[in-house]
Amino acid sequence: MEPTLVDPSPRSIAGRQVGPLAFGHWRFVGGDDAEAEADALIEATLDLGMNLHDTADVYGFDWGGEGMGHAERRLGGVLARHPEWRERMVIATKGGILPGVPYDSSPAYLRMACEDSLSRLGVDHVDVYLVHRPDLLGHPEQVAETLVGLRGAGKIGAIGVSNHTLEQTRALEAFLGEPVAVTQPEFSVAQLAPMRDGIFDHAMAGGTVPMAWSPLAGGRVPKGEGIPAPLVEVLDELAGERGVSRSAMAMAFVLANPARPIAIVGSQNVDRLEDASTAREVALTRADLYRIIEASEGVPLP
Repeated sequence: MEPTLVDPSPRSIAGRQVGPLAFGHWRFVGGDDAEAEADALIEATLDLGMNLHDTADVYGFDWGGEGMGHAERRLGGVLARHPEWRERMVIATKGGILPGVPYDSSPAYLRMACEDSLSRLGVDHVDVYLVHRPDLLGHPEQVAETLVGLRGAGKIGAIGVSNHTLEQTRALEAFLGEPVAVTQPEFSVAQLAPMRDGIFDHAMAGGTVPMAWSPLAGGRVPKGEGIPAPLVEVLDELAGERGVSRSAMAMAFVLANPARPIAIVGSQNVDRLEDASTAREVALTRADLYRIIEASEGVPLP
């Protein structure tokens, strides 16, 4: 059999080594009184090698959260109780979404958003800071100057973007004078756009690390709902041959891309996190991957 294309090795972001699976905090908004549950979940992620933790100031408006900053405050509480975990963790957070506006990447707002995130997390810096969504009314030169200033002040490490198009990314990089360290597009067996729209090609050319959000298509893959039936069939066939779950097979597809994405896992269930971690050991060949691509797009490759 052809050697597997799944790459389980660590990725490097600004000199820090991170696992191929990250823990996403979008749903990390349980009751603040559930401290033991939060602690156990974070410890489990670290033990599973998910040392990159991806959050955002706006996480808290969904899943029963209390609004702006809820997920960051909850993580900050965990770190306050277990400060020794900070050294095991690479923290990424995002700013630039302001409910009611809705996007603001002006210098004053981005600086305030970053400072507020640091306060909620209880840290003096974050390892990665991303502009969450592009502000169509902001100039990339001002955004770049603000991010470089925050980095120079020691408040952020690596600079990244989330949900930016190729041209929006290039415009920011032109003023940064360097490639962004990370880019965060949606990518899964059901959403192949980064393979086609230049995002992954640009990342590979510049050494940018992609962080794939919604690698299970927002839960549609494990449920087998809202995705093409032929895709479910192929995933199940390959999963059965490898003795893994459909979810693990879909996660392995993400890890097999040559851009070496990091898959952001958002489950709050330790059993599901353990299942996701098995994706690192899945063997997938080119033929397997092209079968998944064809089933996803619904047309034969030329």
